Amino acid sequence: MIRPLRIVLLILALCGLPLASYGAFAAEGEQPAEQAELSQQDITAALKDYQKDLDDIKQQVSKATTDNQLSKLQERTQQLAANAEQLLTDLQPMQDKLKGQLDVLGPPPAPGALAETAAVAQQRNSLNNSKKLLDDSVKRSQAIRGSAHELMQQIGDLRRVAFKTQLALNSGSVLSLSFWAPAIAPQPQDSQRLTEFAGELRTVWNASWQEPWRYGTAGLLLLAGVIWSLGRYFSEQMLAWFSIRYLPDGRLRRSFSALGTSLITLCTTALALNLLYQTFSRVAELSPMLQDFADGFTRLGIFCALIAGLGRAFLSNRRPSWRLAAIDDAIAAGLGNFSPLLAALVLAFGTVELINNVIGASLGTTIFGNGLLAALMALVLLAIPLRAHRLRQHSERQGEQLEKRSMIGGLAQIATLLVSLAVLLALLIGYISFARFLIYQVIWTTLVLMAFYFLIQFSTDLWSAIFSPHTASGRSLMRSLGLSERHLEQLTIVFTAAFKCGLLLLMIVALLNGTFGTTTPNSLLEKIVAILSGEGLKKLHIVPGNLINALICLLIGGYILRACSRWLNNELLPKTINDVGIRASLVTLFTNVGYVLLILITLAALGIQWNNLAWIVSALSVGIGFGLQEIVKNFISGLILLTERPVKVGDMIGIGGVEGDVRRINVRATEIQLSDRSTMIVPNSQLISQNVRNATMGNAQGVVTIALTFPTEIDPEQVRSLLLTAYQEYEAILESPAPYVRFSQLGPDGIILSVTGYVASPRMVGSTKSELLFNILKLLRQEQVHLSSPQEVVVMRQRQQQLAADEEEQNG
Repeated sequence: MIRPLRIVLLILALCGLPLASYGAFAAEGEQPAEQAELSQQDITAALKDYQKDLDDIKQQVSKATTDNQLSKLQERTQQLAANAEQLLTDLQPMQDKLKGQLDVLGPPPAPGALAETAAVAQQRNSLNNSKKLLDDSVKRSQAIRGSAHELMQQIGDLRRVAFKTQLALNSGSVLSLSFWAPAIAPQPQDSQRLTEFAGELRTVWNASWQEPWRYGTAGLLLLAGVIWSLGRYFSEQMLAWFSIRYLPDGRLRRSFSALGTSLITLCTTALALNLLYQTFSRVAELSPMLQDFADGFTRLGIFCALIAGLGRAFLSNRRPSWRLAAIDDAIAAGLGNFSPLLAALVLAFGTVELINNVIGASLGTTIFGNGLLAALMALVLLAIPLRAHRLRQHSERQGEQLEKRSMIGGLAQIATLLVSLAVLLALLIGYISFARFLIYQVIWTTLVLMAFYFLIQFSTDLWSAIFSPHTASGRSLMRSLGLSERHLEQLTIVFTAAFKCGLLLLMIVALLNGTFGTTTPNSLLEKIVAILSGEGLKKLHIVPGNLINALICLLIGGYILRACSRWLNNELLPKTINDVGIRASLVTLFTNVGYVLLILITLAALGIQWNNLAWIVSALSVGIGFGLQEIVKNFISGLILLTERPVKVGDMIGIGGVEGDVRRINVRATEIQLSDRSTMIVPNSQLISQNVRNATMGNAQGVVTIALTFPTEIDPEQVRSLLLTAYQEYEAILESPAPYVRFSQLGPDGIILSVTGYVASPRMVGSTKSELLFNILKLLRQEQVHLSSPQEVVVMRQRQQQLAADEEEQNG
């Protein structure tokens, strides 16, 4: 009866039920006197099935892509660990029984002692073999149980990581009971791990206050507090004294003070945290769990110091006259507490999240902490624009004159308000991961932009002060290198541009690669190289986080590109290159190349992978072969025009019988302004393939030629002198080359004389020719020299025809 019942129990155990005693199953039949024992074959078969199940779960975990799959696999792993634990429980009495039997038999007799019987020796050997097999089974069960627990921990880590990266995961509303379950009824494993972590912290704390280390610990803690508080205060006072004493009055003093305030806050906090770490790590080496916590807490503290430092430097409530941004004193004072409050919230909840990561807390606990953090941060961010609006309304009611709100400030307030509402809405409908990501993204983006603003202002003010002719450094450069003020201005622009480009690149890399609290993506440069080379791009993998990064990259990149184009066109190129056409071509070429790079960078941030876009490339190739070939041809022609520059902006050209000035060379077509102020759009391919007359390419001078017909009875020398006098007396005609008169033709219509002169530009030809005709006609009338009229020409032709007819009659 026992043997079939044992087999049934083994089958149930393999199907997922934990092994249990046989009493419950024997209730319907014979009740055994004691618990039935498993045979070695049953134990081996069970362990083999457990190991197979464990390997299968590991394989499925590596292929799982959704949280639902990971959750089911975690349940299977938990059941497998319970089965292995139950098997160990069932094997423990068997081990005790074998040990008791071996203890009864005793050890083998010593050499020379009375020999034992063969039956006793055989029984001892049999019991030792059974004990060895049973011990091996226990070790395998313990290994399977340990592997199952490790696998559960790994699955939990994967679920937490997936929770942070899978922004479209709906984990339940913050108003649901499942969200508050970790606070109401914490899971036992979380409580146990938290207790272990607290015990390790308590051990390190107690060890630091032992007799040999007590005074050093107290001194280091006191020193850390002094550095963080008094050290920061006196450092800022020294910074202000240095700025007033050694820096010129102006924006450099303010930008240096703002940047210095941020750095002082950051450095003093980092030094204080380092002293805290040395206080407790000098006693004994920290455990891996505490070491991870210490490293993470140091980074978190520095990040919070950055929030507080940049906020204090931006508002500058202690020295309002040194404030860089145009913010009213009342509004700045009213917003002064928000940056420390944000830093404190990030520090508190960031520490909770760090502890959850270190101890490997369950996903529910992680979701609970992240939801609370996102909710409180969203409420604080929502209060900032509302508080600023209320302070502005209050000041206006008091009749105070406020600074005009800038467009960037208004957009920042609107963006903060919308983001806060979006986070609260996401929390209400259950997208906690997205809310958390959005909160950290907004905070990190704001910090990067503020740091970029301070660095840009400081670099601009620094180079302006170094190369200013009114400072000691500028005057020294002028004396030692023989530079003029124009050269110093050019140096200021070039150095400022170089530093701005470097800071722009660092800002983009920081925005895309350093988002705090999220999974750090690949390096931006690695992504660009991956797109250009095609290495490692095997799948089209787009996630919501990449969509947000791509949108941020596109907006910021477009703004930066337009700002750089305006800066090149309005500041740098006018002071370095005099040719307007070259400047326009360089700006257009820079803009076109910039847009291509912006598209590549946006695709890199989006995660678009070229190998999976082969069908798009194929479709485009067909489209280019039929409908897009003209566009591509004009685009290539535009690049040729910008590089070879046969036609540039500002040239006066003629094509197809139309003459005008080139105003703009676009990607597809060129704009030509005609004399009537209308604009003609000419495709770029026509400027490459057709004959184009460029009046200003090789010679910037214009030629003014007037041809006049005179009767044959005039004095040619007199007329020649009159024409040259009219040209020489007109101020627009150049003295070199000198004007001249040519005898063009002598015919039946009269004498044709042409006079030619040169002007400074081809655009002056029309107006100059008109004025010269007025002057020439005036001089001819004064000297009573007449032009051949149309009537005289007709009479002369009729007379010639009559004479020819008479000669024919006479000859006939």
